[in-house]
Amino acid sequence: MPKKSTQMSLADLHPAAGGVSAVDKAITVLAAFTDASTTLSLSEIAQHTRLYKSAVLRLLASLEHGRLVIKHADGRYGIGPEVGRLNALYASSFSLEDLALPLLRQLVAQTQESAAFHVRQGDQRLCLYRVDSPQMVRDHIKAGDLLPLDRGAGGRVLSAYSGAKGELYDRIRRDGVVLLQGDRSPDLCGISAPVLKRGTELVGAITLTMPTHRLNTAHEPLVRAAAQEMSRKLDFA
Repeated sequence: MPKKSTQMSLADLHPAAGGVSAVDKAITVLAAFTDASTTLSLSEIAQHTRLYKSAVLRLLASLEHGRLVIKHADGRYGIGPEVGRLNALYASSFSLEDLALPLLRQLVAQTQESAAFHVRQGDQRLCLYRVDSPQMVRDHIKAGDLLPLDRGAGGRVLSAYSGAKGELYDRIRRDGVVLLQGDRSPDLCGISAPVLKRGTELVGAITLTMPTHRLNTAHEPLVRAAAQEMSRKLDFA
């Protein structure tokens, strides 16, 4: 019987500490594609990854299912549309950070309250960026937290500009800002305004939150101005 090859795959040579071997191997398959090799045959992928063709085929089946890889009519493989979607999200996250954080810091300096930038994520909203109030008493949401879409000023704004119906949402779309007391928590108030690209495309919402006893309606135009400024900058980004 022929001896089994003892050559180690690239994934075996460089495993992720505490990681999953199959994922490491799938990553080496994706890494095989380059500017010079936008399509590859099964043999070429196997050669690059140092994996058996049978193993590569199983990995490709999963990657195709996730739209990370596509199989062309000639039998060669290429990068799939999901990679493009993730790349767009990756690129936009940096441009959004550069635009959002200075405006959030400015809002906090003006109001001494906490400011955040929320984006819609399915039927919830994600706190993408957050700058905390310097005051001891404040809410303790942090970047990365998921919050309800149907409660709180930020959620209401995202819902309004996603087509939600009702008097509240009509008013938000008319005014371009909303101030709500106790909508998410009885002890908190929020002021939020939409960030829109080209005037209609919802990107997210800038939201100022504070304890109910510190509510200041003079902050409402500041939040709206910050959202409008970010919207203007996005049009030129």
